[in-house]
Amino acid sequence: MRVTETDQTESTGAGEPENISLQAVVTPPKRGRKQAAAHAEVANKGKNPKPADTKTDTVLKKLRLARGITIEGLIEATGWQPHSVRGFLSGTVKKKLGLPLVSEIGKDGVRRYRLDSKAKAD
Repeated sequence: MRVTETDQTESTGAGEPENISLQAVVTPPKRGRKQAAAHAEVANKGKNPKPADTKTDTVLKKLRLARGITIEGLIEATGWQPHSVRGFLSGTVKKKLGLPLVSEIGKDGVRRYRLDSKAKAD
């Protein structure tokens, strides 16, 4: 914050000022571009009520499909490696979340994973 002093004089016309007063003028500090951008982000923070889906949300939505989804489909949806998808299914979905994960091989010979609402979690 800067304080600037200004001289205000009133003259009676005799050459000498009659009243000299010093008045403080306060000016706000200048913001840099980074500070202004950060301030704008904080101001807009509450305007997006729906956050983007996480990869966990994406996987769970795919598993809730009636036909289920293959490992390859989950790899494409998340960008994870095959071992990461399998680890997520067994570690997070089955153990941590306790959801009933069903693995079935269809007539086409492709293994599909789905969440079974009728089955009870192990």
